Formats: sequence, structure tokens, C-alpha cells
Amino acid sequence: MIDYEEQETAEDSDELYEHHRIVVDKGQALLRVDKFLMDRLPNVTRNKLQSAIRSESVQVNEKPVKVSYKVKPLDVITITLAEPPRDTDIVPENIPLNILYEDNELLLVNKAAGMVVHPAYNNWTGTLVNALTYHLQNLPTTRNGEGRPGLIHRIDKDTSGLLVIAKTEYSMAYLAKQFYDHSIERTYYALVWGVPKQDAGTIVGHVGRSPKDRKVMTVYPEGDYGKHAVTHYKVLRKFKYVSLVQCNLETGRTHQIRAHMKYIGHPLFSDATYGGDKILQGVPNGTYKSFVENAFKIMPRQALHAKSLGFIHPETKEFLQFNSNLPEDFRSVLEKWELYEE
Repeated sequence: MIDYEEQETAEDSDELYEHHRIVVDKGQALLRVDKFLMDRLPNVTRNKLQSAIRSESVQVNEKPVKVSYKVKPLDVITITLAEPPRDTDIVPENIPLNILYEDNELLLVNKAAGMVVHPAYNNWTGTLVNALTYHLQNLPTTRNGEGRPGLIHRIDKDTSGLLVIAKTEYSMAYLAKQFYDHSIERTYYALVWGVPKQDAGTIVGHVGRSPKDRKVMTVYPEGDYGKHAVTHYKVLRKFKYVSLVQCNLETGRTHQIRAHMKYIGHPLFSDATYGGDKILQGVPNGTYKSFVENAFKIMPRQALHAKSLGFIHPETKEFLQFNSNLPEDFRSVLEKWELYEE
């Protein structure tokens, strides 16, 4: 049964997943949408359906509706959630993985940008989980055998970098507890527009979905909506119009770094979702415009890399720290900015 009241996504996920698509029959009489769905979806309470409708997880003809909306013949009703469908069969696929470390309890994968972590609507194949189920057998799962095999956290499709995968139920629980306690050390490198006023700082602000676009996260500084989020940052290098910033996550909310950096006025370079795919610093014309557009072509995704992970090993109880190199597109764009002269 889908729990429409528990829609917290895993770490750094930017996907929304279609769970149901219902086309109303031609002869359907006018009926409130919640009552209509109760008839169609077994084991879902009316309260949960109403909660999903109010949160805009239920849409009719690609638009949110009120609970009082009455369905009409040929209406197309979709239910879309931040969690993938829990009854999805995972098809094993022989996809090469960049495994940095592996033992009997866990493995570390350096995910390439562009790879979706979990199968979902429009991305049923070619994902990290498809690859993992081929290379490994009997991966543990979350939520009583349902959910994401071996995954304790996620990173966005177009974010590169490190993910830890549990190979046993014990490791799954042990590592998940460290994420829950915020004791996992997570370091990201981000290229952002502009130069922050302070060389180091902490961003505190609830992060929640935008009321205008549920694929975008917004910072709510008063904490009236969203979930508590804390990002520590440090400027590593300053270029003419951009900066390389190290971000350490204290919490792990969806799009946390991307939303927090935009909130303080420094969207990630080439991040289309948060406005970083436009020239935000410098005069957007002439050779400079050509230079930036070429950099966008080299790195047509948000400039964000999950560089390191530190945690206590479930079996040895030793603290382990893993690091990864920046991918080629990230390195190339940094080199361009380093050599840029107006």
C-alpha cells in the first residue's frame, strides 16, 4: 500500500515517480475525485487520498485540483510521488560500475553524471539499481522488503560522485542509522555563480517543494514549511565570475545544496532547474558570452560532485573515508575558468 502521508525522499533525489494513471470511462457520472479514487485504489484511506490531493500529488489533466473536484468522462488522473513505485520489478542489466571499494558488507560506487539511481517512470532501465542487481545478488531492501535494493541514500541523476551500497540487511540498518543521526561525513564540490561574501559559512533554512513547481525545492527560512536543513560551505577557489565551493551536509534533503546556494544568491553553474544555466555574472555579450556558452556545452548539467563519504564500517567499526576525483567535464570547466581572461 502506498503511504501518501510519508513522502520524504531519499538524499538528494530530484525524481518524481508516477504511481497511477487512470483514464476516466466515457460513461462515468460526475463524482468527487477522492471518492472516485477510493473505488479504484484498494487499501487506501480517504484521508490519505485527500492529503495527496492537497499536496498536488494527484493531478487531473496535468493540473492540480481541489478535493471537491468532480471527475468527468475521459479525465486523465495521475498520482505522482517522490518515492518510486514499491512493486516495480528490477530487471538486472550488465552495466559497468565504477566500484571504488567492496567487501562482504558494502560497496562504494562512483556514479557518473547522467545515470539515474533508481528505476522510475520514463527510466525503467539503465539505472544504478539495474546494474547493482546484475552484479550482486540478494541485495537488502527497505520498508519490509520493498523499496530501493541496497540503497541508503541517492544523488541526483545529473550529480556525479560517491554512493554507499549495503550488501546485507545488517549493514543496511547500521548505515541507515548513521544517516539518520547525521553522523555520515558528506563532502560535495560545487561550482557556483559569483563569490560568496564570506569565505566560509553555514546555511540554515527549511527545504520544501515549491508551491509553483513540485520538482523545484524552495528554502523557507522561517521554518513554516519543509524540513530542517543545514549546509556548511567553504570557498576553495575564486575565479572572475564563479567560485569552487566545498559543501558539507549536516542534513540530507532533496536538492539541499542546490536550493541553499541559490538562496544565498549563488546558484550552481549550469543548473537549469535553479537558474544557473544563464549568465548570472559579467556582461552577457561578446567573447565572454561565447566562453560561458561553450562551458555550458562541456558541462550541460549542474556543477555538483559528491566527492567524499566518511562513515563507521558496520562490521569492523572503523571509521572509513573515501574520496573521488572530479569527473572530466567538471575538471575541464574549472580549467577554462582558471585560464579565462577578459
